[in-house]
Amino acid sequence: MKYSNSYLIKIQFLGFRFSGWQKQTNAKTLHDMVDKSLSFVFKGVDYKTIGVGRTDAKVSANIYFLQMFTEVLVDEVPFLESLNSNFPPDFKAILVEKVDRSFNVINVSKVKEYHYYFSFGEKNHPFSAPFLVNINNELDVLLMMKAAKLFEGEHYFHKYCTKPSENTIFKRTIDSCEIVENDVLTASFFPEQSYILKVKGKGFLRYQIRLMMATLFEVGKGNLDLQFIEDSLKVDNDRAFLRNIAPASGLQLYNIELVL
Repeated sequence: MKYSNSYLIKIQFLGFRFSGWQKQTNAKTLHDMVDKSLSFVFKGVDYKTIGVGRTDAKVSANIYFLQMFTEVLVDEVPFLESLNSNFPPDFKAILVEKVDRSFNVINVSKVKEYHYYFSFGEKNHPFSAPFLVNINNELDVLLMMKAAKLFEGEHYFHKYCTKPSENTIFKRTIDSCEIVENDVLTASFFPEQSYILKVKGKGFLRYQIRLMMATLFEVGKGNLDLQFIEDSLKVDNDRAFLRNIAPASGLQLYNIELVL
C-alpha cells in the first residue's frame, strides 16, 4: 500500500454551483474542489481522497464523508482549521479522525437520509433557488403524504432508476418515507409554507429519489393516483422508465450513519 495513514473527514457543502461529486472533464465538481483545497493545506505532500458516494449536479449535503490517504501523520485540530480556511465559503469541514488503513468508506455499511425541499403556488424569491424547488401548480399535499408512505418497505424499484447496469439490484428497502412541513431549513426569503420529502434507507438507485419526488408531484397535481404507485413497485411492474425527474436543487443528503 502506497499510503500508510488514513483519515475520515466529515464535511458539508452547498452543491448548487457544482456538477456533482465525481471528477469530470470540463466540469466543476465537488471532488475537484476538495482536492484543490487539500493541495494548499499539504503543500507538496502526496495524498489521495475518495468520497462515500456520488451526488447529482446541484445536490447539497448536510453530512458527507470522504476518506483521505497520506504518507504523513496529521494533527487533527490544526488540520481541520487549515482545511476550513482553504475551503470556499460553500464548504465546511466538521470532523477529522484517523481510521484503520483497511477501512474503506465506500464499502462500509451505511444508512442515508435524504431530504427534498419543495413549495407550490406563487413563484419563490430567487434566493430560494439553491434550496427549494417551486411547483407552479396547486398540490394536494395530504394525498402526497399518503402516497409517500407507499414507498416504505421492500419493493421493486425498476421504474425509479435511470441507466441501470445488467447487475443492478432493483429490490430495495426504504426504512421510512414521509412528507412533512419544513421546519429544518428556514430563511426570510422562503415562502410562508414549504415541505420536505424525507427518505431513509441503506441504498438508492441512480435518480431514485428524484423520480419518486416527480411521481409524488404528479399525484399532487391529480395526474396519477395511489394505485399507480402501488402497481409501480410490484415485481411484475412494466419496468418502463419514468420520464419526469424532479430538479436536483431541492435534494439534500441530510445525514449518513456509518455502521462501523
